[in-house]
Amino acid sequence: MLRLLAFFATLCAVANSCPTILSKAQWGGRAPTCRTAMATPVTYVIIHHTAGAACSSQSSCITQAKNIQNYHMNSNTWCDIGYSFLVGEDGNVYEGRGWTSVGAHAPNYNSNSIGISVMGTFSNINPNTAAQNAVKNLISCGVTRGYIKSAYILKGHRNVSATECPGNTFYNTVKTWPRFQA
Repeated sequence: MLRLLAFFATLCAVANSCPTILSKAQWGGRAPTCRTAMATPVTYVIIHHTAGAACSSQSSCITQAKNIQNYHMNSNTWCDIGYSFLVGEDGNVYEGRGWTSVGAHAPNYNSNSIGISVMGTFSNINPNTAAQNAVKNLISCGVTRGYIKSAYILKGHRNVSATECPGNTFYNTVKTWPRFQA
C-alpha cells in the first residue's frame, strides 16, 4: 500500500510540474514579524534577480537565502523577505513569503503577483538551465494549484519599476517565455 501511495505521489508531482520547494523551516528562515494575506489566483508573475552572489549548491543557496532575508528584514526593516520565492542555480526553490502572502518586491503589483527572484546577478549571463527550469516549473505549479491565473501575465521587474532587474541578459531570455508582456 505504501508503495502505491508513493507511486501516486510521484505521478502527481510530475503531472503538476512542481519543482522542489524548500519551506522556510527547511532552509532555516526566520518567521515573519507581520503578514498580509493575498487573494489568489493572482494575475501577475514578476521575475527578479537578487543582484548579489549566485549559488549552485543547496548549502550555498541556504546561506544566500538567509543573507537576503536578513538584509530585507534588518536593513530594509521589512517584516519578511520581499519575494514570494527565491530560486538557486542548484535547481531548488526556496520559500519566501509563499503563495498567499503579499510581497514587497514590486510596488503597485505586490498584492496581485508572485515575485520570483533568481539568486545571483544576471546582467551579462543567464541563470543556468536548472534555475530557469525551476522558475518555469514553479509558475506551472502555481497555475496547477490555483495560486496563479492560467491567463497570467509575466513581467520582468523592470517592466513595473525603474530598475535594471532582472539583469539585461536574463531579461532578454524572460521576454521569450510564454505569457510575457512588457
